[in-house]
Amino acid sequence: MAFPAVLADFAPTLRRGGLHLSTFCQLPDPNAIEALAKTKLDSFIFDMQHGMFDEAAVLAGVAAASLEGKPAFVRLPVDAGGLASRVLDFGAAGVVCPMVNTVADAERLVSYIKFPPIGARSWGPRRAIPLSGLSAPGYLARANELTLAIAMIETRQALDNLDAILAVPGVDGVFVGPSDLSVSLSGGATLDSAEVASALDHIAARARTAGKIAGIFAINPAYAVDCATRGYSFIALMQDAMFMQQAADGAVAAVREKAA
Repeated sequence: MAFPAVLADFAPTLRRGGLHLSTFCQLPDPNAIEALAKTKLDSFIFDMQHGMFDEAAVLAGVAAASLEGKPAFVRLPVDAGGLASRVLDFGAAGVVCPMVNTVADAERLVSYIKFPPIGARSWGPRRAIPLSGLSAPGYLARANELTLAIAMIETRQALDNLDAILAVPGVDGVFVGPSDLSVSLSGGATLDSAEVASALDHIAARARTAGKIAGIFAINPAYAVDCATRGYSFIALMQDAMFMQQAADGAVAAVREKAA
C-alpha cells in the first residue's frame, strides 16, 4: 500500500504562515495516533522529551499518521540532537529541539537536519523518500526545504540570543515552551510569570521579521486563540491524553445531567 506524499507539500504550506494546529502526542500507540489523524488536526508532534516515545514508537507513529495524510514532527530529548537525522530518515517532517539557547546550539541542530552545504546530515532516508513522493535524487534536491528545523525558545538566555538564533542559516523557525519560559524568567518561582506575555509578543514579532515560523504550545483553545492573535501560526494545541480526558469527562457529564 502506497503512503500519501505527506512531506512534499507540508513545509511550504507552514512557511506561508496560515494557522496550523498540531498537538503533542505523549502516548506511543499507533492506534491512538491513527484515530487522532482522522480528526481536523493538521499534524502531530511526537514527544521524546517528556512523552513515552522511543525510536520504535516514532517509526510506527509516522506510519500511522501518514496513512491519513498527516505529517509528524518529533520533539527530541534534551542534548540528543544526534537523533534528529534518524527520525527524519523515518519520515518525520521536522524536529522541534528543546533548550536551544545559543547560536552554537542552533548551528548544531541545523547540522543534524540539513544536508550539505547548509548542514552535515548523513544520507539514508529509508522511509522519508516514499513519504515524500519523490525519487532519491529529487528528495536530496528538496530535503533542506522539506525538513524543518525548529528551535525551542524557553529560557532567558534563548530570549537574549533570539535574533542571532533566528539568523542561523537552516533554522526554519522557533517554538515557545511557555511553562519552561516562565520557570526561567521567574527564577524557578512560577509556571505563570507575568513576564511571559511580553516575551511571547517579542518572539512572534522577531520571528515574523526574520521570515521564520513562530510556534508555541497552547494548553487550551482559549490560549491558542490568544497566541494566534499575537502572531503564532504553528500551534500545538493540548496533548493527546488531554483530548481523551476532556472528551470522556464531557460525555459522562452530559449523560449524568440528562439521566439524573
